[in-house]
Amino acid sequence: MNSIPNYEIIFYWSEEDAAIIAEVPELPGCKADGITYEEALAKARVIIAEWIETARELGRPVPEPRGKLAYA
Repeated sequence: MNSIPNYEIIFYWSEEDAAIIAEVPELPGCKADGITYEEALAKARVIIAEWIETARELGRPVPEPRGKLAYA
């Protein structure tokens, strides 16, 4: 697997899931969760790679990381 681009990840607590959510706003639907920030981040990196791989297999564009968001 190639190196994973550095997309911005937003972390927040979800009462419903009783977990920390790691969301990648630039990749629609790309989210992971974990009990700790470290676990959520590790899972997010896996999900980012899978999102990119699936998009490429389907011939869909993969956005370049924009860097810091203008909003949060």
